[in-house]
Amino acid sequence: MRYHRVLVLCLGAVSISFSQPSTQPALPGQKQYDNNCSVCHGGDGNGGELAPAIAARIANRSDTELEQIIRTGFPTQGMPAFNLGAAEMDSLLSFLRTLRPPRRGNAPQRKKIQTADGNTLEGLVLGESSKDMALQTDDHVIHLLRTDGDGRYRAATSQADWSTYNGQENGNRYTALTQITPANVAKMAPRWIFTMPNVSRLETTPVVVDGVMYVTSANECYALDAGTGRELWHFQRPKTRGLVGNAAAGFNRGVAVAGSRVFMVTDNAHLLALNRNTGAIVWEAEMADWHRNYNATSAPLVVGNMVLSGTAGGEQGVRGFLAAFDQATGKEIWRFWTVPMPGEPGSETWKGKDINHPSAVTWLTGSYDPQLDTVYWPTGNPGPDYNDDERGGDNLYSCSMLALDAKTGKLKWYYQFTPHDVWDWDATETPVLVEANWQGQPRKLLIQANRNGFFYVLDRVDGKLLLAQPFVKTVNWASGIGKDGRPILKGNLQSDTKGTEVCPAQDGATNWFSTSYNPSLGLFYVQTTEGCSIVTKRPAEWEAGRGFQGGNARTAPDVSRVKVLRAIDIRTGKFAWELPQVGAGISWGGTLATASGLVFFGEDSGMLEAVEAATGKPLWQFQTNQLWKASPMTYMVDGKQFVGVASGQNVIAFALVD
Repeated sequence: MRYHRVLVLCLGAVSISFSQPSTQPALPGQKQYDNNCSVCHGGDGNGGELAPAIAARIANRSDTELEQIIRTGFPTQGMPAFNLGAAEMDSLLSFLRTLRPPRRGNAPQRKKIQTADGNTLEGLVLGESSKDMALQTDDHVIHLLRTDGDGRYRAATSQADWSTYNGQENGNRYTALTQITPANVAKMAPRWIFTMPNVSRLETTPVVVDGVMYVTSANECYALDAGTGRELWHFQRPKTRGLVGNAAAGFNRGVAVAGSRVFMVTDNAHLLALNRNTGAIVWEAEMADWHRNYNATSAPLVVGNMVLSGTAGGEQGVRGFLAAFDQATGKEIWRFWTVPMPGEPGSETWKGKDINHPSAVTWLTGSYDPQLDTVYWPTGNPGPDYNDDERGGDNLYSCSMLALDAKTGKLKWYYQFTPHDVWDWDATETPVLVEANWQGQPRKLLIQANRNGFFYVLDRVDGKLLLAQPFVKTVNWASGIGKDGRPILKGNLQSDTKGTEVCPAQDGATNWFSTSYNPSLGLFYVQTTEGCSIVTKRPAEWEAGRGFQGGNARTAPDVSRVKVLRAIDIRTGKFAWELPQVGAGISWGGTLATASGLVFFGEDSGMLEAVEAATGKPLWQFQTNQLWKASPMTYMVDGKQFVGVASGQNVIAFALVD
């Protein structure tokens, strides 16, 4: 396949069985391969100057998938499409099945090694250096090993995991690790970098369990040694052709892990369970029909013996839902629809035909309280986004926080942040579950900085509003939140065909990038955006394969966008401190809080930065020169605390310099 840019044809989970190709006479299809493919991929499929190896990945693709790749190509990445006849294609596919990967370098296919405790291990070498080895024994278990200087190996140790998208099921992005402190953070430096080739800008949060890190992009997942960044396996399938929505941009925000399985969504709204040791598919469940504009990008959430996920499609007029699936089988256990059908209770809050394409999707990961056995999941905007001509009323349960019984999916309570939203203010910002004293009494709280510009504190047992305060300085749509929990609107601010200036901007006072909370200080850390938009209404008719926004939003010309990191006292809603940043105000990096008194965040100019949690004093920076689309996390392997973050196409792990 002749082209002049390097291209990784990731044709599936990396094979772990290696053998040398045998010498044989010309086979059917070899002519087609030699004429079209060998110049770039090498005569044996093991890579050349212009393109990488494909031999190890072919076994994990069906003939239909391979044919699709060959006929479609990757034009934007340098690979053209090849319009072969049916007979030529059959011959080429037949020849591709004969390709075999070589041994990796000069390393033997199998090794038997001695461990420091006197035992032996034998298996396939997934990778090694003078400092480490990844060995997969015949039971498929991956052993992460470190050298001890005497030719023996010790097992890597994992002291602290980051086991779910937000670190813990309460969503607080807070760690008890204290190795990195305000006193020594200046000694932090990159320890390893892993590049995910041919992907869009990463939005994933790494998940680390038992020393193995899992990172994702659209329809692909890598398992890495969290101590070294070494690749252990790689799963990938082609992106879905003809897809619309956020997932078509090529990103995925991460995985969930339970037992022997890794769970992730695909771009076309399927949920996958992968084997943790091999990346092989254990089961696959279709959550929704992507031909009806559904897609998916978020990290699932493990709750008991279930795995929960929603979908995207809020700008394409799908009907939102949250569904729970059995971890063992993929069987659906329950489903909660975020908008009632016409005639059902709540449908009276939709006046007009747009209840048939209402959006209110559940596109970001929620939180879970095991004591209350309650799932808290935020919902997106109603559809169409800006045109409300055919959706009069509050439009339940859009722009809301849902409290659902974990076992049944039944609604316990809801709180709607922005009734009848016409500004595209999803409520899908992370719900953070907090145990704190409230007016002298211990209370179970839920806190959220909402895209509409208000910071909320709710009682998460019954959904009662306890506090609502603006957390950006420019809010022109409401003067406050009333005692009844509803916004107090300013005048008659409505979207129209001439354009209306609304503050905060359409992207929100904040958005999906992660927040964090320090319980010892009672401070909530959020990246905020000061800015406004001009929102214009347009006619909207729903179509499959098309957007359904009913207008557009553009940056207000008279207002500068500014990114500000703010620490909010959750008891008052007031700022403990704030840190304005230098940049265009368009970054999407979140925060991480530590028990040692630090806050890490993606700074607007492209730096990963650490500040003092109590004061906001800057203490450390590392310039990545990337537009942030992901949030930091932390874990401990081999006695060393790492801070990991996805930056551009790279996953970078930082730690203290020895």
